[in-house]
Amino acid sequence: MKKQYIYLPILLFGALAIGIVLGGILDFPSTGITVSSSSSKNKLNKLIDFIEREYVDEVNTDSIVEVTVNDILSSLDPHSVYIPPSDQELVAQSMKGDFVGIGVNFYMYKDTVAVIMPIEGGPSHRAGILSGDRILYADSDKLFGRELPTDSLFNKLKGQIDSEIQLTIFRKSENKKLKFNVRRDVVPIKSVDAALMIDATTGYIKINRFAETTYDEFDTALQKLKSAGANSVVLDLRDNGGGYLEKAVEIADDFLSDDQLIVFTKNKKERIDKTFATSGGSFESGKVFILINENSASASEILAGAIQDNDRGIIVGRRSFGKGLVQREMDFNDGSSVRLTIARYFTPTGRSIQKSYDAGSEDYFKDFDKRFASGELYSKDSIRIADTLKFKTPKGKIVYGGGGIVPDVFVPLEVEHGDEGIGYLLQSGAVSYFAFEQLDYRRDQYKNMRFPEFLSHMDQTDLYFNNFRTYLQSNGLMLRLEQSKDLIKRHIKAEFARQLYGEEKYYEILLKEDKMIEAVKKQR
Repeated sequence: MKKQYIYLPILLFGALAIGIVLGGILDFPSTGITVSSSSSKNKLNKLIDFIEREYVDEVNTDSIVEVTVNDILSSLDPHSVYIPPSDQELVAQSMKGDFVGIGVNFYMYKDTVAVIMPIEGGPSHRAGILSGDRILYADSDKLFGRELPTDSLFNKLKGQIDSEIQLTIFRKSENKKLKFNVRRDVVPIKSVDAALMIDATTGYIKINRFAETTYDEFDTALQKLKSAGANSVVLDLRDNGGGYLEKAVEIADDFLSDDQLIVFTKNKKERIDKTFATSGGSFESGKVFILINENSASASEILAGAIQDNDRGIIVGRRSFGKGLVQREMDFNDGSSVRLTIARYFTPTGRSIQKSYDAGSEDYFKDFDKRFASGELYSKDSIRIADTLKFKTPKGKIVYGGGGIVPDVFVPLEVEHGDEGIGYLLQSGAVSYFAFEQLDYRRDQYKNMRFPEFLSHMDQTDLYFNNFRTYLQSNGLMLRLEQSKDLIKRHIKAEFARQLYGEEKYYEILLKEDKMIEAVKKQR
């Protein structure tokens, strides 16, 4: 089927914003080093000096340096990158796991900041901000009708801890403007989206990235599930692009026995550093399943590889991204940094899972298109790996290197989403934006509705399915939705639940008919 795309206004998630985009697939130690500025000038430094002193026109030499640095790094590998000062704070905050702000999830709806949901117990929630409120002014700064850049908007809402900001909001349900004094506080950026029981004995944990707080979040989630009776755990690493290597190692340690190898790295001098599991892991005996797909990368692959190579659990899904390079972040004095590849990592059996980047970065990051064209996303038999890249686990299972983790149990893309065009649609953000608009029209209807009543209501009506079809048509997208009606209704219901009741209810709905979860249940 021909691919079709929907173009909608940008979707922003915030915890002032939960889900800050990192701009790349990461995998690095959590400590950096500082690059000295006192080294002798090389040819590049002298050229910049010549330009500053002699060039006929005024030139911003800082921009020239950034272009040059990016060109140099791009010639090395796809994951050695330069981070300018303007981006450094956002990246650092996301990986730190918290920041100081007002604590709301929001959309930039048309030209206005619209609150999806204040974070429970956060500054805005305590002040009385409600879902659906529009933030018109931050102190005297006008936020609506200006199409403010995201970084400018963040800067107006963030501040020092305990500092106060006056928000002027429009509350549609009351048709009035209101003012709230909000005292800024530390707001967490969660890396564990959900932790819930999917049946009487199986717990499920969804991890979206590996940040400083990820292990603590994971440990809290795991203890909660064990208390609820979980003797099997499903760890969902789908679309997890990585992060701090140490956090993936800490989680692997909880599943593995003392002295089992988790990962090893090798640098240009052939130095090998091995990391082993320690004693006393909190889930060393129960069944473990890890879900991966083509967007699971770096630290996700370290964790999946450690579980697979030690015969500790079953990997379910599709071949992972294929990033086996380790970066170290090095800081410059101007607030910028370079993330430089310093080693390769290997799974316990000795696999390097780094895919080739010989054709350049653009081709490297478009690997999904090649996988799609080859049929790999629909058939495990289409995965082409050389016989020389076969390895054996201690129990004799064959595993593969050379470009990602190949799952033990394959789940094709088309089975996950049905019609190809519908699959792209459900991943586009269209459902999220549609759900917000629909709730905005009738929020009072759901104000005091309990979750079981909500489920029954959504199952019995086709209103939103029909409205969604109209919504797509108004955006110029014509798709045959009837054959995927149940799937679409489920995603609409899940998105309504997320915006009304929170993230875990979203997953609770979707997981009931998730094809990878169904594959897990067949393995138990």
